[in-house]
Amino acid sequence: MSDHRQAAPPKDLRSWPKDAVRICFGVVWLIDASLKWLPGFRASFLPTIMAEAQGQPGWLRWWFDFWINFQHPRALFFAYLVAVIETLIALAVTFGVARKFTYISASVFSFLIWSTAEGFGGPYTSGATDVGTSIIYVFVFLCLLALAYYTGPSRYTLDYYIEQRFSWWWRLAEMRRPAAVGTPLATADAVPSPPAQQPVVAQATNSDPGSATP
Repeated sequence: MSDHRQAAPPKDLRSWPKDAVRICFGVVWLIDASLKWLPGFRASFLPTIMAEAQGQPGWLRWWFDFWINFQHPRALFFAYLVAVIETLIALAVTFGVARKFTYISASVFSFLIWSTAEGFGGPYTSGATDVGTSIIYVFVFLCLLALAYYTGPSRYTLDYYIEQRFSWWWRLAEMRRPAAVGTPLATADAVPSPPAQQPVVAQATNSDPGSATP
């Protein structure tokens, strides 16, 4: 009797949605980073933080005063620095480079943006409509970090190929050490091939009871 059960699809094909989410999120960051290179961002960089400081609670005033005084003498430098950092994050997320380091660093960076340029999403008054966008980025990066932990290495990243050449790279890319660093199939996306089906040997039976030997 033939076996009509269908073989499960390769795991690397089933896991493509996590990489699609990462790539799409990286493209969003690429668009956002491109806007940071425009003259308008540099012109409004420090005034935006100063405007967000207005109306904040008194116990938060020291936080905004610190960043305003720290960046005021070199506002142009920090504007370019933000543009460079966002561009690096966008490229690293899109192409999957040093994912663990990138996700952690980008979540910290997004929190700093949310707590300064977006003023913690406040002040929270009757006219407030949202809590800011950068705090959502923090949670997205943390979710990508969790996915990297549970799914392991991915073929659709540059990390996958770098790890085959440099065994120590997994410390920057993976949440846990792969089973065998440096081998092409040592990934969570790789699925071992099913065992070969053993041939069934039919045993001949003799219906003549007289032929049975003692």
